[in-house]
Amino acid sequence: MKFRHTFKTAFKGLKTHKRRSSLTILGIVVGITAIIMVMAIGKGAQELILGQIRGIGSRTIIIEAGQEPKGPTAFYQIFIDSLKEREVEALKKPSNVRGNNKVAPMVLLRDTVAFEDETIQADIGGVSWTWMEILDAYPEEGIMFGDEELRRRANVAVLGSKVKNELFGNSNALGKKIKIKDRIFRVIGVLPPIGHILMTNFNEIVLLPLTTAQKYILGINYYHAIVVQAETEEIVPEVVEDIKLTLRELHGITDPKKDDFYLYSMQDAAERVGIITIVLNLLLISIATISLIVGGIGIMNIMLVSIGERTKEIGLRKAVGATKTDILMQFLLEAIMLTVAGGAIGVFLGAGFSWLTATILTKFVDIEWIFIFPIRAVLLGLVVAAAVGLIFGLHPAIQAAKKSPIETLRYE
Repeated sequence: MKFRHTFKTAFKGLKTHKRRSSLTILGIVVGITAIIMVMAIGKGAQELILGQIRGIGSRTIIIEAGQEPKGPTAFYQIFIDSLKEREVEALKKPSNVRGNNKVAPMVLLRDTVAFEDETIQADIGGVSWTWMEILDAYPEEGIMFGDEELRRRANVAVLGSKVKNELFGNSNALGKKIKIKDRIFRVIGVLPPIGHILMTNFNEIVLLPLTTAQKYILGINYYHAIVVQAETEEIVPEVVEDIKLTLRELHGITDPKKDDFYLYSMQDAAERVGIITIVLNLLLISIATISLIVGGIGIMNIMLVSIGERTKEIGLRKAVGATKTDILMQFLLEAIMLTVAGGAIGVFLGAGFSWLTATILTKFVDIEWIFIFPIRAVLLGLVVAAAVGLIFGLHPAIQAAKKSPIETLRYE
């Protein structure tokens, strides 16, 4: 019997029991939808983080106070004062760190910002002009404070775009006065919509001169982090090693396990993000695969029930010349067609939900999330769906092919 005729017969068998066929493929639909969403959202998250890293530049190295956090209990380390002015001066010396282009300390906190009757919560960053140069981020309105403002501990501020809109709306913010911790600051600049940099949303930040933030807002004489920019990408590993040696010598540390600082480069961050997203995707896909297995078992059970109900049909087909192979192929094709149909629906739903998730995150959470349609996931989903149909449809098909023509014709 020709394959085309067998295919038509299998399709007609499924079409005769539309409701049963629809319910049978639910497990496959759920599994494939989950796989598509996991891979699409995972890829979007990876691109979001890597986009932030690329925006900072692969030559950038971040030094933070305290030992590298291993969990929530490491929160107290933000109060460690291991990074001060002497560390900055030591890192600036070419004899200590070869190939460092720029060195810029910073402090960061979250506090209340007020203008007249409007009050919001925002990140407060104490930075310098050099820090802005490293991040390549400058005001689109007004100016940025410089070394003179740092020397005088000037009460000036540069606002993120969202902070400006929430406090001033469409009116001009330049020259207006805002209040932070009962201290008045004059707005001299507004940043363009930048998004996230260094895991901080720059649309929701208020930038102050570093010395002003230290003395009047935090009341500290140390830094939370120091940003170093290497001259070229190629020498980043050497710069990292020089920084470690310089700080250990300055702090009298001989055992690297006792470092009171930790650092990472954007190259390291990019590699870690890639590894982490791959592992998470594999883990989530393996969980979603359970739905496919459950769906496959459901299809096998339904096919076995179907064979019992269609015993006379099998006998009639054998009586008119259908071979065991023809019967086997018919029921195997029915199983594969069910799973592939479920896979196609799952691909459509997965892509739709992923696009909806990306849209919601972009519009309502203020995250620049890019929807990425995962072609590989689509191919993987359809191949896996067909494989599930083949594996779990094989046993029912064999059972149908084994039936005796005489016994099936006698079946009531």
